[in-house]
Amino acid sequence: MATTGIVCPHCFVTNRVPDARVADAPTCGKCHLPLFTGKPTAVNLVQFQKMLQFNDTPLIVDFWAEWCGPCKMFAPTFAQATGKLEPRFRLLKVDTEANQEIAANYRIQSIPTLALFKHGKESARQAGAMSLSQFMAWVESKA
Repeated sequence: MATTGIVCPHCFVTNRVPDARVADAPTCGKCHLPLFTGKPTAVNLVQFQKMLQFNDTPLIVDFWAEWCGPCKMFAPTFAQATGKLEPRFRLLKVDTEANQEIAANYRIQSIPTLALFKHGKESARQAGAMSLSQFMAWVESKA
């Protein structure tokens, strides 16, 4: 039986979920909380690395900062998209001020920057805030 590795957004343990059950609101085998929450997951360096390494679900990362006006304007759109995109995608938020090493590693030069990761590797990037329809179209074009 084929399985999908899903990292828990609460305790960051990897769960193996049968492919046929991924859309059935799976819960974590360790902390018993939902593996998909309908909202983005804020991550630090260690959590980000776990998500990249052990998550089979593609990741969409919003690189942002608290002081950034466009980031604040885009945040509700990103949160709304999470409910529409899970469980096909995991949406993460990386605060570039608090996680400067991640921002430097991925050469984030403007924010917000959105990046799509598949199998641990960046496959697409888009800088700047978007409307929900623009964001969804970008995701679908890169999926």
